[in-house]
Amino acid sequence: MNKNILSFLAFLFAATSAVYLYYIHHLIATNPILIGIQVAAVLLMIWARVTFGIRSFHATASTSEGKLVTNGPYHYWRHPIYASIIYFVWAGQIQGSNLLSIGITLLVTAALFTRILLEEHFLKQKYPEYTEYMKQAKRIIPYVI
Repeated sequence: MNKNILSFLAFLFAATSAVYLYYIHHLIATNPILIGIQVAAVLLMIWARVTFGIRSFHATASTSEGKLVTNGPYHYWRHPIYASIIYFVWAGQIQGSNLLSIGITLLVTAALFTRILLEEHFLKQKYPEYTEYMKQAKRIIPYVI
């Protein structure tokens, strides 16, 4: 399967699954600590978008024009926007989930990891320095993963 098509399908699947989590009332936290995590996730996403600048959003994981962004949150996370989504959906599961909502959250996470891997494939092709950058910045959790 074409990598762009797979990337688009992963995006569509993650988005649809997140909407379903909202529909079954397992996306938005009510516990104050978990709300704090979700607010922090939204702030991370905003910081990443502002740092990334005015570039187009691609429904596929293909790269944008311009230089490789390695400052701001990209200094710590290679994928701060995907990380923020993962943090947000998992915070919604911690307070009271069931097998269905955990399964859907695992599927959201798997779809986003598919996007991450495909995006990294494209980034390595476009930016020779990306391989070195990968040693410094982690994918989802700074200094860990």
